Amino acid sequence: MMRTVEILLVIIIIAGAFAIAAFFAVLPSPRQVSPINLRRLALTTLEMLDSDHGLSETVFKMPNDSAWGQLQTALSASLPPNIVYNLTVYSVSPGATQLYNVTQTLSNAQSLGVGSDVSTYLVASSNVTFNVTPEKIGEHGAGGTLYILNCSDSNGWWITGYSSAQLSGDLYDLLSPYFVSTVVVQNTTQFGQILNGTALQNETLQNAVMINTCGEAVPIPQSYATQYAGDAYAQYCFQLGKRVNQYNWTWVSIVGYPLYYVCNTGLFTGPNDQNGWGIFGMKQVGSGGLNSFLEGLDNESYSFNGNWITADPGTDSKLLTVPLSTDALYYCNYYGIYPSPTQTATRALPDSIVGRYNLNVTSYIFSKVDTWNAGAVYRHLDGYGGLLALGLTRGPDIRITALGLLGDYKPRLFRSEYNVAGTSKLVVLQLGQVGGV
Repeated sequence: MMRTVEILLVIIIIAGAFAIAAFFAVLPSPRQVSPINLRRLALTTLEMLDSDHGLSETVFKMPNDSAWGQLQTALSASLPPNIVYNLTVYSVSPGATQLYNVTQTLSNAQSLGVGSDVSTYLVASSNVTFNVTPEKIGEHGAGGTLYILNCSDSNGWWITGYSSAQLSGDLYDLLSPYFVSTVVVQNTTQFGQILNGTALQNETLQNAVMINTCGEAVPIPQSYATQYAGDAYAQYCFQLGKRVNQYNWTWVSIVGYPLYYVCNTGLFTGPNDQNGWGIFGMKQVGSGGLNSFLEGLDNESYSFNGNWITADPGTDSKLLTVPLSTDALYYCNYYGIYPSPTQTATRALPDSIVGRYNLNVTSYIFSKVDTWNAGAVYRHLDGYGGLLALGLTRGPDIRITALGLLGDYKPRLFRSEYNVAGTSKLVVLQLGQVGGV
């Protein structure tokens, strides 16, 4: 019996304590327990009003324009009925004593109460244009000439689906804004003139970039074809490497095995003057062409070396697919050039050429796979001459060529800003909550 009485007393004491605590406790209002995020609501509302550029167009109209009434109607309809607002539009005047000046105000209440929040939104006039001005390679130093080999008397190979003329036009459009001067070499005679040290259009010959659009074939002037015919024209490739070193050129091979053929349709006219696949007007140099070029670039004495030095699927299947390097992906966004982030490569160059020919890799276009580089820029350690080699499988993607050059030279981009009065407005939306508990 005593235990029952004790239990009843404990229950009475606990219940009494709970009743007294509940009577004197101050509970938060439902609005404080689960508040509306007014700042987020304000920003979302502004973005919705400008989803079809209606807000951007209205804020630049005169204060008595009927569009303001339509904007206020849309604003009221976009918000819950218990939300009051104050929308203020400011003109932005860079360089002025007063940066922001009120041009228009829309409101549905005299006061927003003690609890409110705000979001801002910057809009631009519809007639504002944004320009990007690239820094030109060579304008603050030596060089600055881009040569594009579009020799009409030279066929290409491994540029499947394209012609040299098409590739030249696309390269011109992509890269000419970044160079002081761009010269399209129209035939092998003009190319021979450049190789002999004579400019075509008073351009700067030293420190130029030279892009061969013929793929695995390289144009050969007639004078060089008759002078260097031995060893399957590898001596011509050797002389070409020496010129690259002499004038500090950057030679660009856009696809496949560099310098595998020489081509001159006006000179090689015989029935056997073809590459074995029906492309006439060319002679096969073989793998000795690249080796000889590298010898010339390294200022060595000429000695024919016909060893195959690139990797193909039969020797390393991992090279079939290669990803763009981290740096290349960065420059994709910086320059707005977006090739596929993975490519097929069967003519990657080995790391061994770096030590063998005194080279330095200044830019990796693709991530290295083991000891193989599917795309990189090599420059001679004496500071004269470079090679950009893309060992990709046909056909070429000239966006990668452009990306490789820009990622190596790194010209800056100067973007336009809001620096003219009247071209931008700042919209401020302040929200408050009324009614309810």
